[in-house]
Amino acid sequence: MVRDGYLYAIPLVLAGLLIGWLTHPAGAVPPVLMAVFLLWFFRDPQRSIPQEPGAVVSPGDGKVTAIVPITGNGHSLTRISIFLSVFDVHVNRSPIAGVIREVRYQKGKFMNAMAAASAELNEQNIVTVEGDGQSVVFKQIAGLIARRIVFNFKVGDTVERGQRVGLIKFGSRVDVLMDASARVMVTVGDRVRGGASVLAVLPPKPASDATTAVFAAQRTP
Repeated sequence: MVRDGYLYAIPLVLAGLLIGWLTHPAGAVPPVLMAVFLLWFFRDPQRSIPQEPGAVVSPGDGKVTAIVPITGNGHSLTRISIFLSVFDVHVNRSPIAGVIREVRYQKGKFMNAMAAASAELNEQNIVTVEGDGQSVVFKQIAGLIARRIVFNFKVGDTVERGQRVGLIKFGSRVDVLMDASARVMVTVGDRVRGGASVLAVLPPKPASDATTAVFAAQRTP
């Protein structure tokens, strides 16, 4: 359970009890039900992390909505987009093991996260992780309902593949950008689980080439 669940749920339970005491017991039902939903929403299940060399795991739970080839600074890249509904686990995990090279928060709109334009126009947190000769960018993107993105690490920190790194509150989206040499293991429409589902497998590659390409891609409008 993410701590935020308790922070939201406890005041609602107390408010429900107070309403029920001051008015009628039935008045306590709506806030208590909302508290139960929030406790469920902020669940944080344990996951078995794949150990396959080069594996890029999903940063979040949800549905794969796009697998798109893009170009950054003349390099070919692949972007995988995953939509998180309000019914999915919203804890985010690192797609690869490595060192965080950049964290950039971008203010923006709160469009429907299913829309292609939300990848660039919505409020988002853009994180670059470098490890095993490759760099991978993942974006925590706000949606129609999401109004807060949480990321708990800073540049220079080391993370493990599948390690919990943050949270997007309520409906949202995560994008993963990687070198086009990656062997994609999912298709559009697949359901994936954060930290457990392998999105792609990256071959070993000099870090300088991969880093340059992915850094360029995340800054392309």
